[in-house]
Parts: sequence; C-alpha cells; structure tokens
Amino acid sequence: MSAALHIADLTLGYDGREGFKPVVDGLSLSLEAGRIGCLLGPSGCGKSTLLRAIAGFEHARRGEIHIGGELMSSPKAHVPPERRHVGLMFQDYALFPHLTAAQNVGFGLRRWPAAERDARVAEMLALVGLADLGRRHPHELSGGQQQRIALARALATKPALLLLDEPFSSLDGDARERLTVEVSDMLRAAAQTALLVTHNAAEGARFADFMGSMQAGRLASWTPSAEAAQALAIQPSSGSTPSGQP
Repeated sequence: MSAALHIADLTLGYDGREGFKPVVDGLSLSLEAGRIGCLLGPSGCGKSTLLRAIAGFEHARRGEIHIGGELMSSPKAHVPPERRHVGLMFQDYALFPHLTAAQNVGFGLRRWPAAERDARVAEMLALVGLADLGRRHPHELSGGQQQRIALARALATKPALLLLDEPFSSLDGDARERLTVEVSDMLRAAAQTALLVTHNAAEGARFADFMGSMQAGRLASWTPSAEAAQALAIQPSSGSTPSGQP
C-alpha cells in the first residue's frame, strides 16, 4: 500500500519573547491508505496542533507533510485547507442547527449536480444507519445520531484523509464505547484513511490500526494497535490487523 499520509521531521510552533517555541518537534510518521491511526497524549503535547497542520491551518517551520503523495506543507510551500481534500470531524460535531440531517450531510456537495448530490447523501445516511432520519434537524437527534451525521458529512466529499479530534469526548459510558466501535467499522467499510486524536488509550486501541504516543511535541512510539492493546491488556477492534509498520 502507498502512504496516504507521510510526515517527515515536522516542526511546528510560534515565536515568543525568548525565541522560537516548538509545539511539535521533529515528528515523523506514515499512514497507509485505508488504515486508521490514533495519536494519544495529554493536553498540551501537540497532537491537536499536528491535526491542524495536516488540515492546513498551521504552517510548517521545518519538515514536510505529504497527503496522497503530494507535498502539502513545508517551510517553502503551503497548500491551503480547501485544496487538501481532508475531512474534519470535531468533538462538538459542528452541525448547522437550521439545516436538516440530509442538508448537513450534503453541505460540502453544493456544487455537485442535484441528482448526484442526493444520491451521495442517501448513500452516506445509509452507511451510518440513519437513512430514515434525513429530514430531522440536529436538535431532534440524540448525541450519538448527531455524531453519525457529522461522520456522514465528513465522508460525503470522499476525502483522501479524515481527521477526528476527540470525536467521542461528549459521550459517556456505554454510548461512547459503542460508538467508538461503530464509527471504526463504518470507516473500514468505506476504506477510509483516518487519523484520530484522543486521550483515551482503550478507545484508540479499539478504533485504530496503529497507535502513537505523543510527549512534549515528539512521537514517542508508533506501533500496530494490537501490540499496544496487548501491552495495555485491551481487546482491540476486530478490524485492527495490520501486517506491520507503515
């Protein structure tokens, strides 16, 4: 498989009174097409900043980001977010309250021919198991259903890479565990390359093929989730069976 995401020696940060302050420091990783990766780490370790850089909202001070084999970021090059073909799923779902579920899913398809747009929306609603709820507004849906609509919207444009920033943090207990597995299964059914950021190691092990641990802006590890799950005594997702390092 080819690398859908390749990051080489990436450094991100900002200029302060005492000079440059790195937030991500010399980070490298690769994620193959169709695989799901997960980044773990405490608040302030740089994982959300890394996601923002992959999406195009942060500029590289050193190193490179490639998506689908194309250079997206380097100190001398920066492809804007709207041209990166990256999907985003936020922890608060960011659904438009005045739009129906179907209209939310189709929001990024406004330039598609109407028939193609409607067919894609129907396909995505069916994928997330909400084919009969397209006419409902977000306030008429449960938290889990809203999450599914957010996922359907993120997948509708057929992104080369899907980024998920703590998408399950607003759910509790059984609902969070159930949706973690269900969303992972949906991504696998769509053969979608994705990168998840979370604080929850058990969640990451069940969700992803590969897990990485970030500490103070550096990637401390990047291993198959089955190995990480074994170390943590966690049952990984049934789909997490990578053959080796990306």
